[in-house]
Amino acid sequence: MRADNNLPIASCREGSNMSLYEVLSNAPRSELSVCVGIDPTPTSLSAWGLDDTAKGARKFALTMLEAAADTVSLVKPQVAYFERFGVEGYAVLTDVIKEARQMGLLVLADAKRGDIGSTIDAYGAAWLGKTAPMQVDAITVTPYLGFGSLAPLLNRAHDAGAYVFVVTRSSNPEGTELQEHGNPKIWHKILDDIADWEQSRGNRTIGAVVGATVPSDLKYALDRLPEAYFLAPGIGQQGATYKDVIGLTDDRKRIIISSSRALAANGPKASDIRAAIYRS
Repeated sequence: MRADNNLPIASCREGSNMSLYEVLSNAPRSELSVCVGIDPTPTSLSAWGLDDTAKGARKFALTMLEAAADTVSLVKPQVAYFERFGVEGYAVLTDVIKEARQMGLLVLADAKRGDIGSTIDAYGAAWLGKTAPMQVDAITVTPYLGFGSLAPLLNRAHDAGAYVFVVTRSSNPEGTELQEHGNPKIWHKILDDIADWEQSRGNRTIGAVVGATVPSDLKYALDRLPEAYFLAPGIGQQGATYKDVIGLTDDRKRIIISSSRALAANGPKASDIRAAIYRS
C-alpha cells in the first residue's frame, strides 16, 4: 500500500502462528509498518448510522476487521471506547479480539495499563498468554509508577511471546512537562530501562510508544533501541506526516503507524475502508 506522495507502508501479513515481533522482523526494511485502529467513538458510530451502544460498537469493529483482513497484519482496538459500555462493552471487545485472531490478524490492545505488584500481574493475566480471556499479541502500558513496577506483566509477555509497547514520549502536548523533565530526561531514562531489560532477558519483548509529532525524539528512540519496534502516534489529526518519519531510519518497518478515525470516515462499507487503506 502507499502513503502520501507514494511512500510505501508495509502490510507485512505473515500468518496467525507468528508473534508480532516475528511478523515485523520478516517485513521489508524499506516500508513502514501499519495497523488499523478500531475506535468506536460516538462520532464515528453516529456517522455510520449506528447507535452509541455496545451493539453499535460490535458492528463497527467487525466491519473494520473485514476491511483490515488480507490488507494489514495488525489491528489496534482502543480499549476505552469499549470499556465505556461496561460489561457489554467488554463482551464485545473479547469477541472482536477472538474474531481478529481467527482471521489471522495480530491484535494490539491500546489499554495503557499501569500499576504495581499483583495488580499489574492481574492485568497481564487478563491480556497475555493462552489462558488470558482477552488474549492479544501486544499491549500498551504506562511506566510512570516506576519502570520496575511493570516487571510481572513483562515477565508474562516474555513467557507468552507477546510484545509490550511502553508509553515513553507521547504525542500529546500535555505529556511534555513531565516526560522532558530532569537530566537525563525522564523519557530518556525509560528508554534506558527498556534497553537494560532487553539486554538481561535476551529476548525481544519491549518496544515503545514515541510520538511522530517531534521527529527528532523518534529518531533518538530509534537509535537508542536499535532492535525495538515503535508505535508512533500523531500522524494526521495531531499534525505529523509520513514525510516526517520516513527518513528517520533505513529499517522503516520498526515504525508502526496507526490510522483509526481517518479510515473509519470512509465507512460504513468495508470495501470503501479497504480501498482507503490502500490509498493511505
